[in-house]
Amino acid sequence: MTVHVKDSSDNKETVAVIHAAFSTKNAPTTVAFVEVDKSGTDTAKLEAAFMLTNSINDGWWNNEGITTMFDGKTCRSTSVGDMILLASGKKFECENFGWKEV
Repeated sequence: MTVHVKDSSDNKETVAVIHAAFSTKNAPTTVAFVEVDKSGTDTAKLEAAFMLTNSINDGWWNNEGITTMFDGKTCRSTSVGDMILLASGKKFECENFGWKEV
């Protein structure tokens, strides 16, 4: 699946969150589009998207600035092995500590 991420209006950029870890189908799946601060560094954008797609006090899909792309009522949190595609076209994989461009 090819996912194109667009620049949002104003100060926001939309990034795609792609779950690839723990996949039973061996196919990465885009689970959400997340609005992040356009002026942030790549790392800041990645960290914001990661935080917003992790359930802390509530299901992450209830966080503001998220458009979900999954079927059903719930989805696991973003984890090591998952990826985030920035509007610049750069894709990063979540590692144990930090991010690796892929």
